[in-house]
Amino acid sequence: MNAQTNKKGFTIIEVVLVLAIAALIFLMIFIAFPALSRGQANTSRKNDASAIAAAINTYRTNHNGTLPDTYGDISPYIDKLAQLTLPDDATGIATGAGTITTSDNSALDTVIIRTSAKCDDNNEAVAGSRRQAAVLTVLEISQNKYESFCNNA
Repeated sequence: MNAQTNKKGFTIIEVVLVLAIAALIFLMIFIAFPALSRGQANTSRKNDASAIAAAINTYRTNHNGTLPDTYGDISPYIDKLAQLTLPDDATGIATGAGTITTSDNSALDTVIIRTSAKCDDNNEAVAGSRRQAAVLTVLEISQNKYESFCNNA
């Protein structure tokens, strides 16, 4: 005769194992989420810098090769920016070589346009011809680490 037992419910080992697996999944998501959102924001900043560079090229085409003097000059050529913010018209556009400060996040979501400049291999604006322009912004690499991003216009 076989004795049959009715087993109902879960053992404590099974419950602990399922909770441990769920905790590991939540931990992985918790660790990966900031990096994913940082990457999305950086991609958006790069796309915005490309849109600004395209707006400068459109302005140059429509104005016989001259570059804009103020941010207001190119704003009609830009539909919408997701991350970056153009400064006031009165700020003007910088001339010549230069970099953007990347020591803290105060420079995030801003853009600097430098005329008579071009981008080098280090993502810095160096002296260029009077018909060249460089669009500079800041990317967040990791928590409290930033680097500049340069896009030729």
